[in-house]
Amino acid sequence: MCKGIKIIIVDDNRSFCKMLQNFLQGQEDLSIVGIAYNGIEAMELIRTMDPDLIILDIVMPHLDGLGVLERINTLTTMKRPRIIMVTAFGQESLTHHLMELGVDDFILKPFDLDVLSKRIRSLTQDMSTPTPTQFTSNSSNITTTRTEFNLVNKVTATMQQMGIPAHVKGYQYIREAIVMVVEDVGLLGSVTKDLYPGIAKKFDTEPNRVERGIRHAIELAWERGKNDTLRMIFGYFMNVDQRPTNSEFIAVLADKFRMMSNVS
Repeated sequence: MCKGIKIIIVDDNRSFCKMLQNFLQGQEDLSIVGIAYNGIEAMELIRTMDPDLIILDIVMPHLDGLGVLERINTLTTMKRPRIIMVTAFGQESLTHHLMELGVDDFILKPFDLDVLSKRIRSLTQDMSTPTPTQFTSNSSNITTTRTEFNLVNKVTATMQQMGIPAHVKGYQYIREAIVMVVEDVGLLGSVTKDLYPGIAKKFDTEPNRVERGIRHAIELAWERGKNDTLRMIFGYFMNVDQRPTNSEFIAVLADKFRMMSNVS
């Protein structure tokens, strides 16, 4: 019989799941009752294991994190578990919509495992406290969330193809910059005045560190990436034998995604 707080981990990164399992299973008051690598597996575990808390990723195959949240909201025969969303990006509008769908807390990758365990205990310290079982998310909110999620997902996939390491600071800065410029192309005219400061505010850092982080990530892509991949992504926009400036890099990718998303 399981003792302590019953937890399900849902993430398609198997090594990440194993790391969380090893750490959390070592806590006397925490019990991992299941691991799912996609949303379909997650729903099966949620129905059968009746977890107290779910650690949920957004980007997954078959059924993503948003789909899991929407299906949980339709369940009426079980208590609602607490939900911690683990994500590699922290866009404010997307976060707001996910909260409306029922997410109790967010943790941005990478994170400290001790912080995660404290968040788990904080959310579950009084399991008798009712959690919302119905949410007032209308269809326009869900549509907006899907659009933003799909854009970030596509940008992430492209950055991975280019070989930009996910652990470097510039990885998150570039992704945020592209999404911001897709939504407001005017930011390209004020990169140092508005774009860098806007990113810095979201990541609690300084604009000059954002600029350096983006430049470093681009340098890594050009040093370690494959020319064929770079040519496939950038086409004839620039000479892949010469590293682009931050503004050129962001502008080209934002323009591609803006056309793909039909965002004016």
